[in-house]
Amino acid sequence: MSKGEDIIKYDNIIGTATVNIVIGDHVHVHNTGMSDKKRDYEFSQGCKELEILPEDKQATFMGYKRPGGKYGTRNFVGIISSVNCSATVCKKIADTFNEEVMSQYPNVDGVVSITHSLGCGGNSRGMGWELLQATMQGYSRHPNFGGLLVIGLGCEVNQVAGMAQSMSWANSDTFKMMTIQEVGGSRKTINEGVEMIKQMLPILNKNKREKCPASGLILGLECGGSDAYSGMTANPALGAAVDLLVKNGGTGTLAETPEIFGAEHLLTRRAITEEVGNKIVNFIKWWQEDYLAKHQPEQLHQDPSPGNKAGGLTTILEKSLGAVAKGGTTNLVDVYQYAEPIKAKGFTFMNTPGYDPLSVTGMVAGGANIICFTTGRGSVFGCKPSPSIKLATNNDLYERMTEDMDINCGKILMGESNIEEMGKEIFQYILDIASGQQSKSEINGVGDLEFIPWQMGAFN
Repeated sequence: MSKGEDIIKYDNIIGTATVNIVIGDHVHVHNTGMSDKKRDYEFSQGCKELEILPEDKQATFMGYKRPGGKYGTRNFVGIISSVNCSATVCKKIADTFNEEVMSQYPNVDGVVSITHSLGCGGNSRGMGWELLQATMQGYSRHPNFGGLLVIGLGCEVNQVAGMAQSMSWANSDTFKMMTIQEVGGSRKTINEGVEMIKQMLPILNKNKREKCPASGLILGLECGGSDAYSGMTANPALGAAVDLLVKNGGTGTLAETPEIFGAEHLLTRRAITEEVGNKIVNFIKWWQEDYLAKHQPEQLHQDPSPGNKAGGLTTILEKSLGAVAKGGTTNLVDVYQYAEPIKAKGFTFMNTPGYDPLSVTGMVAGGANIICFTTGRGSVFGCKPSPSIKLATNNDLYERMTEDMDINCGKILMGESNIEEMGKEIFQYILDIASGQQSKSEINGVGDLEFIPWQMGAFN
């Protein structure tokens, strides 16, 4: 291979040779550079007829039927802080409801505090504000919450009363709001919050799991700590599971816009219309020309992380081609802004950053009630209120981190399974977890600290 020639993997360009490469040479970061060749978007050229099973043939899970045709996979009480100033109070209330207390309420999955670092000191206009509001609204209406308590300080920019008005919140037996300043201090607020939740728990405990259609599942798709096997095992196997979910009337949502860079043409070809495809293109342009242009213009073109490179990935193009495989092969039916409600059935995309908890926060705000997370280097990610399933790309990782990995897709490498079989295994596991079986992250008690809304704009 001569210097300047294209390097091909997954039938696509992943880079160019920076030096002459002879047969037997290791092709990696030392002899590979980025390719700047433009891709042909070929809008909708790859669309195909989609077979959706009749309702009486579709898979089911045991979940919670919620108002508005939504379905929960968990039954949590959430305590949401409007601002960081009320975060500690929220956490102390949640900490009161330990395992011993919750053993009295077997149908309630727990009390979780949803806290963050934002809510004041910033502009109450612009995109950053809009995304925070969308995230708060999405969590407040999430079907995995059976009850909610929203707590503010009282003087913050992100006012509880303002959100109540704009989001049509109203106090009820299972939805309460208050501010620390109005109640009269932190200790009084903690005591009052504890009493409010004590009144909610018997109500939530009456909720029982019942048969729900798989079409009620919105599966968030995430990858972190990817390696060279990601695009060969876990990601395409998860994609096969997404195809099965879509066939059963459900929804799969791909995210992480910076990590589809260079592979967006594979999505535009599957877009059901040029308008849907252009949403992807416009988000890529926004990242290039607006969001990163002033401060980090090379970020979309930069090499993968040190862990990615140690795992065998060479360029961001190679990583992106593997990442897109999580989305399966069905048509792309819609594209969403961060935290926007996911309403379409089928394969969808959401504009998020690549940082795992930030990306998943957006998808959960959009309605994702279960998460699948592929990793080749290892991850201990968890999520509440939506359970997170972690898929290992190789045997070594699965054996080293069995306590954190749910499924071993390394069986594909060993010839013990294939993409289609692993897809079926993953799909069944998704139904099992949605029905109440605990994922590894839930068993390990992970997920309370992974709520991270997308922060934009300056603070004063």
